[in-house]
Amino acid sequence: MYLKGVINLRGKIIPVIDLRMKLSIKVNDFTEKTCVVVVEVSNIQKEKILIGSVVDEVSEVINIKSSEIEETPNFGTKLETEFILGIAKTQCGIKILLDIDEVIFHENEKILNVN
Repeated sequence: MYLKGVINLRGKIIPVIDLRMKLSIKVNDFTEKTCVVVVEVSNIQKEKILIGSVVDEVSEVINIKSSEIEETPNFGTKLETEFILGIAKTQCGIKILLDIDEVIFHENEKILNVN
């Protein structure tokens, strides 16, 4: 199961998931760079909730304006893009944006149906 536990962030209890486990990617050992990134997602009832995700490391944090986001290009029929929100062109380069709502609630939605 990819639900790792919960954290208390400023008095709010937030579930923490491991996206590697959710996406069936080889799980790495935790290191000093491993951290939890908290994101706001919309659950299947379109309610906004906070979820923590274990990540290997954070390399940068940037603000992306909606005007910098383009639709996901067609990569061909063999590459699925259902988890890609779009492509952002920034001063830092091109970034592929993950649709975190789709990733988290794609399967097993009831596990993270937090009220």
